[in-house]
Amino acid sequence: MSNLSVNGARGEVALRIGNVDLVIACEMGRLAAVSTALECKSFVDLYQRLLGAEIGATMAAIQHLTVRGDAGQALQELRLTDFTACKNAFTAALMHHVDDAGKAEAVREGKTATMTSPSRSATG
Repeated sequence: MSNLSVNGARGEVALRIGNVDLVIACEMGRLAAVSTALECKSFVDLYQRLLGAEIGATMAAIQHLTVRGDAGQALQELRLTDFTACKNAFTAALMHHVDDAGKAEAVREGKTATMTSPSRSATG
């Protein structure tokens, strides 16, 4: 579990990569930076690349979507075993823009979204 606080109302999602705790958010400017870095032609292209766990897209997203935590260290520790947690965190952060009812519920209940990679010892 992440040691960093997450603002669910803002669409922030906790993500652990290796031993690094991050908080990501899919704000429009951050999404634009990822899209530009990947030379995406549409939101659908960006969405498919992020949720398809493409290596370059995942690395660009970690770099540009991180709002708290050491993205540089996370990129150094990134392993293939982290990609499921990354994909799930990207999905949760993107869904914040789609599901306003869920956003209101998260605020009411004080919930946060958290995605964690399996531990190194669990994956060998």
